[in-house]
Amino acid sequence: MKGAGTVGVQRQYTGTAGRIENAQVTVYLVYAGRRGHAAVDRELYVPRSCISDPDRCRAAGLGGETPFATKPELAARMVARFLDADHQAAWGAGDEVYSGNPKLRDALEKRGTGYILAVACSHEVTTGAGKFRADTLSKKVPKRAWQKLSTGAGARAIPSRTGPSSTRSRTT
Repeated sequence: MKGAGTVGVQRQYTGTAGRIENAQVTVYLVYAGRRGHAAVDRELYVPRSCISDPDRCRAAGLGGETPFATKPELAARMVARFLDADHQAAWGAGDEVYSGNPKLRDALEKRGTGYILAVACSHEVTTGAGKFRADTLSKKVPKRAWQKLSTGAGARAIPSRTGPSSTRSRTT
């Protein structure tokens, strides 16, 4: 495998390429404000297969006792560091990788920080009428009920339909 001596390299999905590649994957925490945005923290995602090979970890300079952490767990650690440093953020956002694991949501909720996280189309949403897949439920919402909300100056509009059933959100 090309790059086998580098920490975290393996064939894995990378959003940068939009496909499975032999690559490292990094989780970034980006702060955006009225005057711009900046990456404020990052964590290298080290796949379980790399962590479970102590010889490979040592050869790549990674400690032998490095615990495996999912991408949402890495994000939760970065959010905690950011907020512990007395920085403030009214809300956070992430793609569906981060909505499937409660640790990030819990970290944000404990801090009173609002969030919006995309969910998979197969995500089940509980309503008064029962459980429905998010994609099925979103098709039932009339077009006039959808709203476009700005996330700030210079933000790009999302080209697909978005609404209450295609995201999991909590506001404070």
